[in-house]
Amino acid sequence: MRRTPLLLLTLALAGCAGFSGDGGQAGVHTLVQERGGPALPAQARLADLLAAPLTAETAVAIALLNNRALQAGYAELGIVEADLVQAGRIQNPTFTFGKLKDHHGVEYERKLMLPVIGLLTMPVARRIEQRRFEQAQMRAAGDVLRIADETRRAYFGAVAAQQSAEYMDEVKTAADASADLARRMAAAGNWSRLQEARELAFQADAIAQLARARHTRTVEREKLTRLMGLPSATFELPGRLPDLPDAPREAKDAEAQAMANRLDILMAQKELAGLKTSLGLTRTTRFVNLLDVSFLHGMDEAAHRNNGFEIELQIPLFDWGSARVARAEASYMQAVHRAAGAAIDARSQVRESHSAYLTAYALARHYRDEVVPLKKRISDEQLLRYNGMLIGVFDLLADAREQVASVNAAIEAQRDYWIADSALQAAMTGAQH
Repeated sequence: MRRTPLLLLTLALAGCAGFSGDGGQAGVHTLVQERGGPALPAQARLADLLAAPLTAETAVAIALLNNRALQAGYAELGIVEADLVQAGRIQNPTFTFGKLKDHHGVEYERKLMLPVIGLLTMPVARRIEQRRFEQAQMRAAGDVLRIADETRRAYFGAVAAQQSAEYMDEVKTAADASADLARRMAAAGNWSRLQEARELAFQADAIAQLARARHTRTVEREKLTRLMGLPSATFELPGRLPDLPDAPREAKDAEAQAMANRLDILMAQKELAGLKTSLGLTRTTRFVNLLDVSFLHGMDEAAHRNNGFEIELQIPLFDWGSARVARAEASYMQAVHRAAGAAIDARSQVRESHSAYLTAYALARHYRDEVVPLKKRISDEQLLRYNGMLIGVFDLLADAREQVASVNAAIEAQRDYWIADSALQAAMTGAQH
C-alpha cells in the first residue's frame, strides 16, 4: 500500500509536540519576578538558612523551597503540560484484521483507520491547551506570591507574639514583686486591704495575660512552621520587629497597576480568549463531530489484492449540535461576567488595602513617636516624685500598670503595619487568600 499525503502529514505531526525541560516553571518564575515577588531560591540546604535568626526574606525562601502545597501546585502544572503535549498528538490509528470464510473460500481484510476530524482540529485544540497551560502557570505564580505573602504575615505575627510574651514575662516578674511588697506592707499595717487587693489583682491579671501571650506565641510559631514546611519549630526569631520606615511607601496609580499586574485578571482574560476560540470550534464542528478515513487492503482466495478506502461520517439526523453550541455560549458569557466582577473586586481591594496600609503606618508611628514617649516621660516624672518622697509606692505601681497596655498596643500596631504592607503588595498582584 502506498503512503498517501494524509498519512505522511499524520506521521509528521505526531512528533511535533514535546515537554519543556523544567515543566513550565521558568514561566512561573518570570511572572513572579515581573510582579516584584521574591526570587525563587536555589536548592540551598535548610540547615544553612536556619543557622541564623530568621528574617522575613529567609522565611519566605524556606517556604518556597519546602512548602508542600506549593510543590503540589508545580505537579498540577506538569499535569496541564501533559494535556498540552497530548493536544499536539493525534490519536493512534486503528488497525483491523479480518478473516471471512464462506462456500466461495477464504477472504482476508485489513483496515487502517485514521481520525481525520482530530487531525483537522488539532491546531485549534492545541491553542486552547496552550492557553490552559499559560493559565496554569499564572495559577502557580499566584500560589508562589500567596505563599510568600502568608509567610511574611506569619513571620511578623510570630515575632510580635514572641516580643509580647517576653514583655509580659517581665510584667509578671514586676507584678510578683509588687504583690509580695503589698503583702508585707499590709502585714505591717502600712497598707489598707484595698491597696493590697489591687496589687494582688494586678498579679493575677499578669499571670493570665502571660499564659495567653505564651499560647499566642506557640500558635504563631506553628503557623510559620507549617508554611515553611518544617517538621518542628526549630528556628530562631529576632527579639523585636523591624523598625518602621521613615515614610510610607507610595502607591501611585495603584488601581491601574493592579489591572495590569494582577494574575487573577490576566487568568480571566486568558479564560475568555480560550472560551472564545472553543466557541468558534464548537460552532464549526456542530454538524461534523466524527470523521474517520480507513484505508482498506484485502486478498481473495485467488490471491488477488483488493485496495481501497472507506469514509465514516456521522449524519446529523437527530442531534444538530445546538445544545453544544448553547452550552459553549453560556460558558463564554459566564466567563465574561466573572472577568468583569474580578476587575471590580480588584479595584476595590486595592483601595481598601491602600487605606489600611496608610492607617496602619500612621497608628504605628503615633505609638512610636507620641504614646510610648509620653508614657515613659510620665513614668520618669513619677519616679522622680517617688524618690523625692512626694508620692508613695502605690502611685508608682499604678503608673507601671498603665504602661502595660500602651506597650502591647505599640507592638501590635508595629506588627499590623508590616502585615498591611504585605497585604497591599498582595492586592497589587492578585495573590489574595
